Amino acid sequence: MTRMHNPPHPGEVLREYLGDVTVTDAAIRLGVGRVTLQRIVTGAAGISSDMAYRLGAAFGTSPELWAGMQLQYDLHQAGKIKRPKIERIAA
Repeated sequence: MTRMHNPPHPGEVLREYLGDVTVTDAAIRLGVGRVTLQRIVTGAAGISSDMAYRLGAAFGTSPELWAGMQLQYDLHQAGKIKRPKIERIAA
């Protein structure tokens, strides 16, 4: 998987997919709470595997699309953190 330079939070993409559909209506259709979906759309929460399957079914996409966006976002954020030097473990 190729890493994107500064990938968007998947919630931003989800907001575009929703179009004129309200978060409340989308949450009802997805079978989740409004607050849960609102937290994803605002970037305060990530997309779980379960949510990836729900979004895939709702928008005719694959769950891998949503999970992959989340993974790329998470890896990019993790790459910004300063870490101690890690010694390679010989195999």
